[in-house]
Amino acid sequence: MKDLIIPWDADRDFGTPAKEGKPVTLTIDGFDVTVPEGTSVMRAASEAGMQIPKLCATDSLEAFGSCRLCVVEIEGRRGTPASCTTPVMEGMVVHTQSSKVKKIRKGVMELYISDHPLDCLTCAANGDCELQDMAGMVGLRDVRYEEPKSGGFANHFMARDTSGQANPEWLPKDDSNPYFTYDPSKCIVCSRCVRACEEVQGTFALTIQGRGFDSRVSAGAATDDFLTSDCVSCGACVQACPTATLQEKSVIELGTPERSVITTCAYCGVGCSFKAELNGDDLVRMVPYKHGKANRGHSCVKGRFAYGYATHTDRILNPMIRDSIDQPWKEVSWDEALSFAATRMRGLQETYGRRSIGVITSSRCTNEETYLVQKLARGVFLNNNTDTCARVCHSPTGYGLGQTFGTSAGTQDFDSVEHTDVVIVIGANPTDGHPVFASRLKKRLRAGAKLIVIDPRRIDLVKSAHIKAAHHLPLRPGTNVSVVTSLAHVIVTEGLMDEAFIRERCDWEEFQEYAEFVSDPRHSPEANEMLTGVPAEELRRAARLFATGGNGAIYYGLGVTEHSQGSTTVMGIANLAMLTGNLGRKGVGVNPLRGQNNVQGACDMGSFPHELPGYRHVKMPEVREIFEKAWGVEIDPEPGLRIPNMLDAAVDGTFKGLYCQGEDILQSDPDTKHVAAGLAAMECVIVHDLFLNETANYAHVFLPGSTFLEKDGTFTNAERRINRVRKVMAPRNGYADWEVTQLLANAMGAGWHYTHPSQIMEEIAATTPGFANVTYAMLEERGSVQWPCNDSAPEGTPLMHVDGFVRGKGRFIVTEYVATDEKTGPRFPLLLTTGRILSQYNVGAQTRRTDNVVWHDEDVLEIHPHDAENRGLKDGDWVRLASRSGETTLRAKITDRVSPGVVYTTFHHPDTQANVITTDFSDWATNCPEYKVTAVQVAPSNGPSEWQEDYNAQAAQSRRILPAAE
Repeated sequence: MKDLIIPWDADRDFGTPAKEGKPVTLTIDGFDVTVPEGTSVMRAASEAGMQIPKLCATDSLEAFGSCRLCVVEIEGRRGTPASCTTPVMEGMVVHTQSSKVKKIRKGVMELYISDHPLDCLTCAANGDCELQDMAGMVGLRDVRYEEPKSGGFANHFMARDTSGQANPEWLPKDDSNPYFTYDPSKCIVCSRCVRACEEVQGTFALTIQGRGFDSRVSAGAATDDFLTSDCVSCGACVQACPTATLQEKSVIELGTPERSVITTCAYCGVGCSFKAELNGDDLVRMVPYKHGKANRGHSCVKGRFAYGYATHTDRILNPMIRDSIDQPWKEVSWDEALSFAATRMRGLQETYGRRSIGVITSSRCTNEETYLVQKLARGVFLNNNTDTCARVCHSPTGYGLGQTFGTSAGTQDFDSVEHTDVVIVIGANPTDGHPVFASRLKKRLRAGAKLIVIDPRRIDLVKSAHIKAAHHLPLRPGTNVSVVTSLAHVIVTEGLMDEAFIRERCDWEEFQEYAEFVSDPRHSPEANEMLTGVPAEELRRAARLFATGGNGAIYYGLGVTEHSQGSTTVMGIANLAMLTGNLGRKGVGVNPLRGQNNVQGACDMGSFPHELPGYRHVKMPEVREIFEKAWGVEIDPEPGLRIPNMLDAAVDGTFKGLYCQGEDILQSDPDTKHVAAGLAAMECVIVHDLFLNETANYAHVFLPGSTFLEKDGTFTNAERRINRVRKVMAPRNGYADWEVTQLLANAMGAGWHYTHPSQIMEEIAATTPGFANVTYAMLEERGSVQWPCNDSAPEGTPLMHVDGFVRGKGRFIVTEYVATDEKTGPRFPLLLTTGRILSQYNVGAQTRRTDNVVWHDEDVLEIHPHDAENRGLKDGDWVRLASRSGETTLRAKITDRVSPGVVYTTFHHPDTQANVITTDFSDWATNCPEYKVTAVQVAPSNGPSEWQEDYNAQAAQSRRILPAAE
């Protein structure tokens, strides 16, 4: 199976991982080979182009030495050691093809084959089976071990012996997992799956039970299958399996792939690289690409398996229009839909003014597509009414890091975690939200790094297989600023700060003002214990550990940003990093874990109403001049409307038209009733998406979108890595999303003439300093690059602020705690916080249309046993969840993951519409909504609320589609 994009040799398996060390020279089969110290003999031979047979070895796992197929002879040593576990030594002389080792290998392989079904022609792994390949490599042509005529042939692959008696050693195939099967009859007990689960994924769900001939792979307890076990379906075991024991169901159904394309996952902000493997034009499977610099050959259940939404029957493939939202949809041609949309939008501007319409860009679409949507607003609508979903997630990151460091992005690459000694995870749940990064973090923790978790919930990282947080600070929702400032108080008052770093790299006068502020006794852990709920001594120990424990890294998520003081907390985190000197090298830094695949890129591309691409304010005439020359239009110097402002203005009657690409604001944005009122007040809502989402209930034009599999472009992940997205299949709707935006712009008189996304990237590079040297040719050659990539950093920038901050001197900013206006009381005594779950993604539009619903088919409300008992609730009961904004119903899940007084739910399912509960309170600097703090009450319920029933009825009415003939 050859690779379309990357040379086939790049996929070669070297048997054991690469090592770093001084050079060592040895002789293998008469050839001198020089490799780093610590390299295995197997890898040394492979790097020299000599392949040694292997079954238990693969270069993603540490050497194990169990299959005995890779034996070699070494001059001066007795026996035939395994080449995978034997490190090279200076002057070593190795023979890999002596008659002795050839005989041993053939004998070993004969034993394997004697207990393996010989159904190769009909096996799903035929043509992609390492056992088959190795049998050919050692020259095995016959098996001497036969079943005795008297019977009694012990084996694992025959359900019954020749007499018809049941074989007690045989086990049936386990097909409980929706994506892969486990066939014990084909297992050679190489332990690769078990080791992948431990070393790569870090879940420890698999084990080898029994001894000797009775050994077999087991997923948990005797009563467990793969679905009910702790398996998280990351696919690492399937990828590691050398036979058809663990096999994708898609391969069984569609056949062995025969070509592949390298592309980038369209789920979270990790930005995993995948090989999309095809048989003809059918996508057979997604395999994590071993040279992907973000994921290093690993994956999660979403990226690995949950791509079926691309061909789901719910996809809308034809444009649709209607005059009003109470009418059914009418399928029309592209020309008619675009003409209808353009006429309406131009008419609104003529009637209500140039600033009466705007756009929302998508964090799921490519950089090139996002760039064109904001260009549509500024260059065609001639206003700055452009915003993006980052408004409701990481806009405080852009503001806070921009103020302190001078740039609106994380400081490290993901490889940096391998060098850290102490990690703070605050307001993030990586095992669910960013699972591939979480696996790398857990591996580092198992190697000895210490972990501090700051989160209201007991997330998996607090304690799970072979890892345990040194400190868990279960703060009360809404008190992030107080906790972070208390950490700084301990560091400053106990003299644990890095004064040399501060004097050299930061503004010393601002630091002194900040130090005076945090040293105030009112910021001590003891003074804030009642407020935060965090034991003072535990917080002090955590602060000391971070300040003195070596390389310290901070990773944070939406639990930091989605607060009324989200920007303040981000600045407080930056203060902590500067206080301790944890910036500018490997193993340290401030690292926002971005929620969507291109939320970083959407911000980079100028999606905010006050910034042009590259985070340059629209009021700056020298910046506007760059784009005015490139676009041939005059750019409005006044910042436009943010999403909340658009909705407010719509209700007020001054904002009338919206082009919304790839976002579902009715489900994802807070205060659902207000969002619905704003959308209903608009006269032309254009939804550009894959499915009739919730926002489309209020749309007048629907333009069908394309999936990441159907387009070329780039995504920028959480580490600022620009990765190529490559077209795997033709767009089922006829156009890639960038083409649809261009068609709409041209229908409104723009005159754009792009023929490929690479041309759009050329324009981005010509106008945006951080992207100046980025080209498709560079990305093809290097695979990816991290911005800034320009003449000052032609190779990109893996680590930011190495020699100095972008803004010059690092800026310490006073972080005064201001309590949110959202407060508990007798009517609403509990605090609701929200988040994600591993199997689902964002509003669930993609993952709900895959078999991932097996794990999570509805949103549930986590509630502490104490709070449940007080309300007479049992696990699984329907409950009414009410706030000052609205109410909904869902089932209760009783758990001590949450503290008393705190409840938690997800927002993946529109049937729940959890955001009808959340309020319109938001971050003081960016309007990022305060999803994480809502005062609520929980009470027993009989089922869906009246509002849910009305909502579902309206949605059903809105989604009617007339047949094309009508």
